[in-house]
Amino acid sequence: MKHVGQAVRDYAMSSSMQSKIVTIGVATWGIIHNRKALVHPEGCFPAHYLMDTGNQGQLSTLDSNHTHFLLVDDGTHGHYGVEIKLRSCLEMWISRKWTGGTIPVVCVVLDGGPGTLNTIYNAMLHGTPCVILEGSGRIADVIAHVSGLPLIQVTIALIQQLMKKFFGQEYEQFSDGKIIEWTKKIQDIIRMPHLLTVFRVSGDYHGDLDVAILQALLKASRSSEFLGVECWKRQLELAINWNRVDIAETEIFTEESQWKSSDLHWAMFSALAGNKPQFVSLLLENGVSLRDFLQKEETLCELYKQLPSCFFLRKLAKRIHSARCSGRQAFGIRTRASREQGEKISLTYVSDEVRHLLGKFTQPLYPPSTDQFNMSMDETSLSLREDSPETQRDPGTDLFLWAVVQNNKELAEIAWEQCRDCMSAALAASKILKKMAREGSDADDAEEMRELASHYEKHAIGVFTECHSSDESRAKKLLVRMSHLWGRTTCLRLALEADDKNFIAQSGVQALLTQIWCGKLSVENPVWRVLICMVFFPLMYTGFLFIQDPLGCWSRLMYLYTSPQVKFYWNIVFYFAFLFLFAVVLMIDFQSTPSAGELLLYIWLLSVVCEEVRQLFHDPDGFGFRKKAKMYINEFWNILDVLSIILFLIGLVFRLTTELFYLGKIILCIDFVVFCLRLMAIFTISRTLGPKIIIVRKMMMDMFFFMFLLSIWVVAYGVAKQGILIHNENRLAWIIRGVVYEPYLIIFGQFPKNIDNTEFDMNSCSVNATDPLKPKCPVLNENQSPVFPEWLTIIMLCVYLLFANILLLNLLIAIFNFTFEEVQDNTDKIWKFQRYELIKEYHSRPAAPPPFIILSHIYLFIRSMVLRRPAKIYKEFKNELNPTEDEELLTWESLMKDRYLVSARQEQSQSTERRILDTLIHFPLSHQVSQSTKALQWIMDSLKSQGLPSKDTQSRTPAVVDETPDSFRNTSEKGSGFHVKSRQFSYPNSKLTRFPVPEEKVPWEVLIIYLYIIKYYLCPPQSHQLPLLRKNPGGRTGISGRGALSRLGPNLSVELVITR
Repeated sequence: MKHVGQAVRDYAMSSSMQSKIVTIGVATWGIIHNRKALVHPEGCFPAHYLMDTGNQGQLSTLDSNHTHFLLVDDGTHGHYGVEIKLRSCLEMWISRKWTGGTIPVVCVVLDGGPGTLNTIYNAMLHGTPCVILEGSGRIADVIAHVSGLPLIQVTIALIQQLMKKFFGQEYEQFSDGKIIEWTKKIQDIIRMPHLLTVFRVSGDYHGDLDVAILQALLKASRSSEFLGVECWKRQLELAINWNRVDIAETEIFTEESQWKSSDLHWAMFSALAGNKPQFVSLLLENGVSLRDFLQKEETLCELYKQLPSCFFLRKLAKRIHSARCSGRQAFGIRTRASREQGEKISLTYVSDEVRHLLGKFTQPLYPPSTDQFNMSMDETSLSLREDSPETQRDPGTDLFLWAVVQNNKELAEIAWEQCRDCMSAALAASKILKKMAREGSDADDAEEMRELASHYEKHAIGVFTECHSSDESRAKKLLVRMSHLWGRTTCLRLALEADDKNFIAQSGVQALLTQIWCGKLSVENPVWRVLICMVFFPLMYTGFLFIQDPLGCWSRLMYLYTSPQVKFYWNIVFYFAFLFLFAVVLMIDFQSTPSAGELLLYIWLLSVVCEEVRQLFHDPDGFGFRKKAKMYINEFWNILDVLSIILFLIGLVFRLTTELFYLGKIILCIDFVVFCLRLMAIFTISRTLGPKIIIVRKMMMDMFFFMFLLSIWVVAYGVAKQGILIHNENRLAWIIRGVVYEPYLIIFGQFPKNIDNTEFDMNSCSVNATDPLKPKCPVLNENQSPVFPEWLTIIMLCVYLLFANILLLNLLIAIFNFTFEEVQDNTDKIWKFQRYELIKEYHSRPAAPPPFIILSHIYLFIRSMVLRRPAKIYKEFKNELNPTEDEELLTWESLMKDRYLVSARQEQSQSTERRILDTLIHFPLSHQVSQSTKALQWIMDSLKSQGLPSKDTQSRTPAVVDETPDSFRNTSEKGSGFHVKSRQFSYPNSKLTRFPVPEEKVPWEVLIIYLYIIKYYLCPPQSHQLPLLRKNPGGRTGISGRGALSRLGPNLSVELVITR
């Protein structure tokens, strides 16, 4: 009782469970110390008990870690074991009272005395399995030592020897009669091996006591009255509750057990809801069909209802709460803290939240529902609709999404292996996890989400690498194939939205982008040939330029000028022409009345504005205007475009105003600088200049933060210097010049002369600040010489130079160096990632460059607004395949996924660290010690068999001689299966206890020195019917009389057997 209480206390202190564990102690009233304090004349609950260990003697105190006590009183004082029978009956009643099944009960024996032996005996008689901890001492070691012996070898002498060995001085208090009784009980215990398990630390359990307890329960369940599926179900339920997949794999899922998929659905739900991934894998390996398991939508809803407390569950609860507040039909969801049975949930809200995480460019994953789905298991469930490809669901995908949103790596890994569209699933998981990591507030959870997102990006890379190495054309189809399971989007779009640069940088993805970049032109065409054909297009009819699908003359010409590559080159040429025209207008032809060149410049800029508007509203992916506008603003080059257009419009308005004519020109000159900076975006497509531009952008961000630090020192020194040297300067321009400009020039070596008397010149300043072109002179004395503290100004200048020139500038160099080294390793990936947007921009761009592009804009406006024709659909970035082709492609992808998983597992198994870990798992140190101990024991037994006693044997007490005749030993061994009921300590179906007759005293040939007279008759015989003393032919039974038999002697019975 003490050990149990301490274990419960330790678990309660280390566990986060809020509910208190109910621990019931059953004890004898007569052995409780200070039991009178529990007696109250009017009754008292809870009772007050004083924990006083002083003067308790042989009595015991109650354990304070128990919540309840049952005290059994039979009127005796100081007698232990009175409660044993009541406790056994109570345990059996509790185990069978639960309506959901049987509650597993097991008796764990640690140390113990005679009372513990009675507890074990009564527990096993009631069918309770017992686990004996060998090495814990006393009766536990006695039973452990004889448990593996044949019953005939468990003699009184052996028990006496073991009792003396393990009980020590306590053995002197035991009488011969008690030892005979205990020997009989130990023999009866050994007769029930299905209820007896001995736990040896160096044995097969490798130190796991829970494995021994579970195996004891499994052995007992096999011998119980449950047969067939119910027996296996009970065993599997125990294994799941104990989370021992190794026991379930070796003991339950054997050739003897016959399972159907439907029989294991409850186990699959329990394993998923209980976060037991190993059991999920085991159930899938043993016949569980995910399609059958998730056939009912109610099952998936219940799984979402059982989500642990996580970021997704909180977001989902907020969404449902907001829906209720907005007046829409509400569906309930419970959290882990408060859940009520019968609440309702809909997959519609799950779909909305997942779409928020994936992006608005996707369609809802689950079809909108107008019904409420009751989550009680006794309600009639609705099946998933399968009337269209959009509503057909893949059970592996549903389970994978359920595992990903709770950031469960193990379950997600198992479900991903069952996914139909595995590459899209991995990329979608990366997008969802990164989105949750950005929105979550827990830094640790966010880091785990980012790691899991990177893990699935690697999975997507691995599968695509296998696909690309097997069939390049099919791999490219997978990238742009529309996935109905993931919101009608593509793998390429998901990778871009998830910012999976490593995936985009794969050679197969880049090959697809290069193919789209070249259009119908061959990717093998050198750039110089394309440039020559752009001007001298008749050369393409001579084979000078390779085309993928050579057709007619007009088609060749159309393929040339509609190629994104050619569009890009023409835009570069005309952009340089635009800058040249802009520079000419600003420097040479900027008249009060706009000239022809300036008017052409305005028309040119108008075409650029129209193109920017077209890009803003062009939405082939279905992002929506808000998302599209946000994406447009987030692009750095688009910000430069908008800034340049705004500055140009402002400069144009000022330029057309007479009073602001010159100011307008100044603004246009500044705008020219912005247009020149925009030129860098053109070279991002270059493999050489593109990465360098990325480095420059990163360094510009570093420069911004550096200027913030530098401004602190500049302003601090400038204000102090200005306040010390100049008295009451009221000209704002000169204040700014003295506070900011002069300290900034000091960094570049231009030192001021007004801080040192030796270099001060009165002609360089104005005494009363009357000269607007000169600064105000420092504070002067009567002799017209400066009075400022020269020692202070020079020291301030030295300190300022020390921090600004030496510290901060070197810090800037170090920052640039770090940025360069960091970005240099990833510039290739970043460049490949950003290359997509440029390719997609010029793919959708009209063929004509500005300013001729305005004609294309007019055509598009008439087509869409006047003629109301739908926009042209391009299949280069998003292609919807027919169902047959799509099914074949997904089947091939699944095959490639299996290859990838096999190769990944082989690579993992071949690693050195993995081999070492496997060696430690399969052959632990305890196993090697056990094998060595067994080998030494075998050597010692061999020496003993040859007549060489050990030193320990010589020093011990003389060995007990077994007086059992050999004839009986042979007879007993042969007929050990007979007269089993007559060997029981209690007479069947009665409260009468036999006289203990150990196995060695059963034969009548063995002399017995004690006499027992215990007679029993079910119906007392008449005086004239008293029989003569007769012996049972099977040997002594510990009782005389007819008992429940109808008569003495043979009692024949007839069994009717009908066969055909």
